[in-house]
Amino acid sequence: MPGLKQMEPRMPQLTDPRTSSEPGPLEGVRVLEFTQIVAGPVAGLNLGDLGADVIKVEPPEGEQSRRTGSVVPNESKSYQALNRGKRSLAVNLQDPRGLELIHRLVKDVDVVLLNYRLGVPERLGIDYDTLSQIRPGLIYWQNTGFGEQGPEAYRAASDMVAQAYSGLMVHDGKTDDDGAPEPLSSPISDIASGLAAAMAICAALYHREQTGEGQYISTSLLRTGLMIQQALVMREPISDAVVRDQLVARVEAARTEGRPYDELLDVRKAGFVAGAAFRHYYSGYRAKDGALVLGALTKPNRDGMRRVLGVEDEPSDHPDYDAHDPANQAEAVKWREVIRDRFLTKTVAEWVKLFDDEGVPVAPVHLPEQMSDDPQVQADGMLWDIEHTITGPQRVVGPTVLMSRTPARVQRAAPALGEHTAEVLDSVGVSADEVAGLAADGVVTLL
Repeated sequence: MPGLKQMEPRMPQLTDPRTSSEPGPLEGVRVLEFTQIVAGPVAGLNLGDLGADVIKVEPPEGEQSRRTGSVVPNESKSYQALNRGKRSLAVNLQDPRGLELIHRLVKDVDVVLLNYRLGVPERLGIDYDTLSQIRPGLIYWQNTGFGEQGPEAYRAASDMVAQAYSGLMVHDGKTDDDGAPEPLSSPISDIASGLAAAMAICAALYHREQTGEGQYISTSLLRTGLMIQQALVMREPISDAVVRDQLVARVEAARTEGRPYDELLDVRKAGFVAGAAFRHYYSGYRAKDGALVLGALTKPNRDGMRRVLGVEDEPSDHPDYDAHDPANQAEAVKWREVIRDRFLTKTVAEWVKLFDDEGVPVAPVHLPEQMSDDPQVQADGMLWDIEHTITGPQRVVGPTVLMSRTPARVQRAAPALGEHTAEVLDSVGVSADEVAGLAADGVVTLL
């Protein structure tokens, strides 16, 4: 079988967005972003990478994530990472003069992004009904925690809350020393909701191009959390009778007995023992000097891994193998121990080379803090060097997508608080004297 170095697929020529003068696909689209933390900023970031002019509307003191773990005041890395490419308009929406500025600005806006709690937009005067009357054809996105109908709709939420409610939190089975639940480390529902929003907004812009109609777009952290889990949430009577229904019955019986959360997780985990053999080749392992993962999803890949590991008689891919047979399940546990012990005999680099030569999916486990120096990341242009107004040179993660004709690009570093207030207001005819007076009264913030 040819190794990875011998496989050279022919790829279309991609435009280098760092040198191209071609506009992005959303060039000319103006976005007004009323968002905070993660989901909304992710949506705005991706639209900005595609060429849109994204104006981040912040309160006079700035979005709260500016101060989360910040070393430089108001310039946390988490804020800068999710708000690059945007312009900052700092305005007090609770002052009638501030709201009037927004209403003037929205006349020239194509898209509004918002992820406040249900009811807040109406109280602030920036709800869909209000803004779409000012700007016919407006595309308006709102992200909530639990959706917009039902008994939970008006509850406060965050990614961690959505992880718990949707069931995402049990995937890793993480608990603290007290046996209490711990969340997935990445705010996955937030991030996926922001990406889904960018996708829907692009579709809505296409629809408006065809019909002239704007529209309202809704996502929720709960809806996204369910989408991520798909098969685990889905119901199908034949499979459910064998696995899901029995698992739920055992968990509910343990709950009735008053068993603690970490024991409920153990009961649930035991319900998936039929998949133990599959996880031999889709799992992580310790080596002499670190860790690596195998990512096989096909029999040819698993066969290649068996050859590398010297376990070609492991039977889980035989046509007559019954994963629900208790004898096979016990045998799978033994094979797992054999494979674990085998991995401890070589270094990560040695194993990666062997699996690469076999042409099967493998990777060392890296620290995210070291990825900016990774040769593959650098070679494929995944990071961009930019200059921030306050903190200076930065290396940031670039666009998620590459496009051959209309390149996505990092337009600018994240804005300093109020950096573009005067510039944005000038574009709708607010004079410099008026801006200065509003700043003196605390209605807007200037850099």
